[in-house]
Amino acid sequence: MKYGEIAGVDKPVSRLIQGTTVLGGEPETHFELLDAIFEAGCTAFDTAHVYGGGRSERALGRWIAARDVREKVVIVDKGCHHSRERKRVTPEDIAADLADNLDRLETDYVDLWLFHRDDPDVPVGPLVDALNEHLAAGRIRAFGGSNWTHERIAEANAYAEARGLTGFAASSPNLSLAVPREMPWEGCLSISGPDAADARAWYERTQMPLLSWSSLAGGFLTGRYRRDNLDGLTGGADDLIKRCYCTEANFRRLEQAERVAADLGVGVVQVALAWLFSRPLNAFALTACVSGEEFRANLAALDLDLSAGALPD
Repeated sequence: MKYGEIAGVDKPVSRLIQGTTVLGGEPETHFELLDAIFEAGCTAFDTAHVYGGGRSERALGRWIAARDVREKVVIVDKGCHHSRERKRVTPEDIAADLADNLDRLETDYVDLWLFHRDDPDVPVGPLVDALNEHLAAGRIRAFGGSNWTHERIAEANAYAEARGLTGFAASSPNLSLAVPREMPWEGCLSISGPDAADARAWYERTQMPLLSWSSLAGGFLTGRYRRDNLDGLTGGADDLIKRCYCTEANFRRLEQAERVAADLGVGVVQVALAWLFSRPLNAFALTACVSGEEFRANLAALDLDLSAGALPD
């Protein structure tokens, strides 16, 4: 495993971050999975207020308490996801969701708390002020945004700097070798592909920690989806991936990654993850592995040397 740092988080943050969308049902049913991933060197676990109606947070919190590893793991949690009724990005929503986060996780602080969505109509000032209050109270150690534009993050940090406050420590957009034709969910943001070159240049320049969600394009980059088998893949996740990622350009990118994988003697998943780490960015990859074996296999991506020009930007 390789590790990075996030300002305010006093623990090493594993470059591979385990997502908790796979944690459902009774919490104890996931202990074996979380044990194996932790033993493989993973210190960071990503969850959210909306995942499984709280089940993901409860399962993660129950495991952390049972194994007594709170001071060894980094919890990345999110709140302020929009509801059907309204956009929920206000100081009041921060307080309400964070209270739930802490209760479900059975902890008194979150290492890194992220806005799950943004509302550009809300000024950054009151949001930064509110998060600094939670920071001072010890409920969070650092904060940032998921699906925030780099311009909004820069605005928030300029506001914080001018007032001697703490600003955003990390950002979590989508970034992967596959470029989404459309976003899978409303309010999401990707910095993949040529249209987002300016955003990637900003992350390269600032070196802000970038936690890429769906770094394997929701499973498209596993090779499961082929031009000739799409009609046989139907239902929830398959329909989503077909709608968002199954384009001719992405199939060509996948085939190029498969050629590189064959040359290196590794799997295409490892090459797709190595592509992310080969960028001149301070990148962390979020994946939701369903077994310890899968997670351990992904560790190979951290040591792959992709030659310049082997894969497109």
